[in-house]
Amino acid sequence: MKHTRIRPFNTKATYPEQKLDNDLCQAVVARGSMVFLRGQIGQNLDTSESVCIGDVSGQAEQAMANIAMLLKEAGGELQDICKITIYIIDPRYREAVYLVVGRWLKGVFPVSTGIVVSALARPEWLVEIDATAVIPD
Repeated sequence: MKHTRIRPFNTKATYPEQKLDNDLCQAVVARGSMVFLRGQIGQNLDTSESVCIGDVSGQAEQAMANIAMLLKEAGGELQDICKITIYIIDPRYREAVYLVVGRWLKGVFPVSTGIVVSALARPEWLVEIDATAVIPD
């Protein structure tokens, strides 16, 4: 691993009542160039078109694809992610969204915070994911 991950765990053990499989940790120690990503949603970055209207899993897929693309453009990769924050507008979306995020970040072990909010910037957006990465020197 590029960064020191403190107390890594998988959500299978932490939330056995849910079908989650996310590799997370309690803290990350990182050195390098910090990359702060804007919250990503179900929107195509090239066209600004909202995608997967009404499909929270599809919007999470697009958000994660955007994160991967932006990190690549910044000279990094998903393994450089230290912190993610996931915003959903309905607590019932948690499992669907975390399954998508868990697949994209398998083996990364970022610190993660999940928040339920009343709305996002557009009514068609169901999930927003932001990330902070550190590209090692």
